[in-house]
Amino acid sequence: MPKTRKLLSIGHSYVVRLNRRLVNEIARLGKDEWEVTAVAPKFVRGNLRPITLETDPEEICNLKAVSVYGSKIPHIMTYGWQLRKILQQDWDLVHCWQEPFLFSGGQVAWWIPEQIPLIYRTAQSLPKKYPPPFNFIEKYAMQRATGWVCSGKVVADNLKPRPGYSLPMKLIPLGVDIDDFYPDLDAGLQIRNSLGWEETGIPVIGFLGRLIPEKGLDLLMGVLEKLETPWRALFVGSGVMESSLQAWAKKYPEQVRICTNVQHSEVPQYLNAMDILVAPSQTAPNWREQFGRMIIEAFACSIPVIGSDSGEIPAVIKDAGLVVGEKDENGWIKSISDLLNSPSLRQELGTKGLARAHEFYTWTSVAQQHLQFFEQFLSV
Repeated sequence: MPKTRKLLSIGHSYVVRLNRRLVNEIARLGKDEWEVTAVAPKFVRGNLRPITLETDPEEICNLKAVSVYGSKIPHIMTYGWQLRKILQQDWDLVHCWQEPFLFSGGQVAWWIPEQIPLIYRTAQSLPKKYPPPFNFIEKYAMQRATGWVCSGKVVADNLKPRPGYSLPMKLIPLGVDIDDFYPDLDAGLQIRNSLGWEETGIPVIGFLGRLIPEKGLDLLMGVLEKLETPWRALFVGSGVMESSLQAWAKKYPEQVRICTNVQHSEVPQYLNAMDILVAPSQTAPNWREQFGRMIIEAFACSIPVIGSDSGEIPAVIKDAGLVVGEKDENGWIKSISDLLNSPSLRQELGTKGLARAHEFYTWTSVAQQHLQFFEQFLSV
């Protein structure tokens, strides 16, 4: 009988239950060949709120909780000594969902035994030159690495020429849980009712994500003000622009709702309350859209999407939605107006998005691609 292979996957984001969807799907698909263990922090402070490790009685993978320090600042967050002890065990492969230039990514490279393959997942979409010590950490980590994974062509094109990244790599998209994200008219109507809106009538333009300048909120507010077709707008998220968004919304008390305390498990209901999702992300000197998870979540709910051309967004949307230049205000006005005025176009794009989500972005597909990539390092 073939030996069961042991996979260790490490990620600070695994503190959130839903962020372990990939490792659990890998464990489910590989149940006869792979024993999968995930390492997650016991607690992180997070950018928005403190988070204690969320457990799940139906967890498929093994879950090990470790201490982390400095979690408020991701660049300098470090793992406790428990991780070193875990890494010294007999693993066939280690998958690290930490950037190789961060302290935490460097720790894994430093502590992992030499004979164990190490695969990083990275999302570096801009050609940055890191200052010491991060440049030295990245160089060391990639010298120790066996390969790397990224979620989009923008990241792949950025990193392939970069020193240290000439290793085997695989472009694998992020996934969406189609058991949680699916078309649900009743759930959407309930959300509209809870917001004090009529359940049907004027279409709802939705925004989902961090309330920060890079997400294009200034552009979106300006565009909404210039629309001639009746509209309603639902903003779901939190961030530094919350107060300015609230101030702007006072001009439209009947049209605008801002929801800042929505848990991730509630996001599907809020998406289903939207008629359109907009993703007007704006490229900045130190940032561009790395993927756009909210887009595939909207796809899975059959919500039509309009996205900017920042970073990976056009590659995610393809022909299943509309792509507008990130600075093209007139283009945004026209695209939103076209969808507001055409229920048939909304339905057509919603159907295309749903099909795209099921063909390319299910966790089963994403997990299978990871296993195929991992296998090549064990067959040598």
